[in-house]
Amino acid sequence: MRQAVMAAVMALVATGVALADAPSASLRPLARPGMAAVTDAQTLGVTTQAAARPVMAQSLRPKGRPSDLAAAAPVVAVPAEPVAPQVEAAAVAVAAPEPVPERKGLFSVLRPSKRPAEIVNQQLVAATIAPVKPGKQGVVSVKGAVCGDPSIRGEVLAPITSRIQGCGVANPVRITSVAGVRLSQPATVECDTARALKAWVERGVEPAYGKGKVVQLQVAGHYVCRPRNHRAGAKVSEHGKGRAIDISGFTFSNGKTVPVLRNFDASMRKAHKAACGIFSTTLGPGSDGMHEDHLHFDTAQRGSTYCR
Repeated sequence: MRQAVMAAVMALVATGVALADAPSASLRPLARPGMAAVTDAQTLGVTTQAAARPVMAQSLRPKGRPSDLAAAAPVVAVPAEPVAPQVEAAAVAVAAPEPVPERKGLFSVLRPSKRPAEIVNQQLVAATIAPVKPGKQGVVSVKGAVCGDPSIRGEVLAPITSRIQGCGVANPVRITSVAGVRLSQPATVECDTARALKAWVERGVEPAYGKGKVVQLQVAGHYVCRPRNHRAGAKVSEHGKGRAIDISGFTFSNGKTVPVLRNFDASMRKAHKAACGIFSTTLGPGSDGMHEDHLHFDTAQRGSTYCR
């Protein structure tokens, strides 16, 4: 029998009949036990998803996951079919990863880039002067300053009361200098009067004598509960309300002090005149015989000014 089969094969060869050619490509490997068979359509879907998947997502996927290994085997074994143009466009669009914000170190992540507004505001409090309403006590904005003005130096006092009707100061301050000019003694006044004195130094004294020439004001009177001109039965003086101050002379940068008495010259007259309008009342030598040796200024609460 075996000899008969061999004889038949040799006969076919002799007659020129060729056997079938061997396949040009390796046959698709059979599915291993436990592996689901993969169709061409499934292979195309897996290949498209792999092309469209962002690089970052692939790098972040844990290695060695069973589902990934099972899906990867068919892709290698089966050649990928040509992908339609619309599928390629979608894959390119999806494959572009979103820009990742640049990190500037660990502390930039743990700490916000901008501090909260309330922290920034706290840094500005020391340099901010709160506005002060007329007749109201200013806050101590800078150490040693009163009435909400850093150029008015002094301290805040407790309210001054008196058994005499009309006397007392609700919001007194004791000032020691204004606009850089010292006072010969601390003066107890209210803030309206302190601010008026500062304005007079800047707009009256400095123009009359030159900026920086007067370094001290000689203070003859400030708060005291008494009647006007020390006359019994008269109304309470503005001094008794913390609204008046008396200046008896000027001390200059050369150390010389010039009193008002018998020295009411052109410069002093100019400074005296400039106080009219800054203060409600301005009195000096030649006014009423009671102010020959000093300049009286007050901030009486009335609708007009009185200057003599």
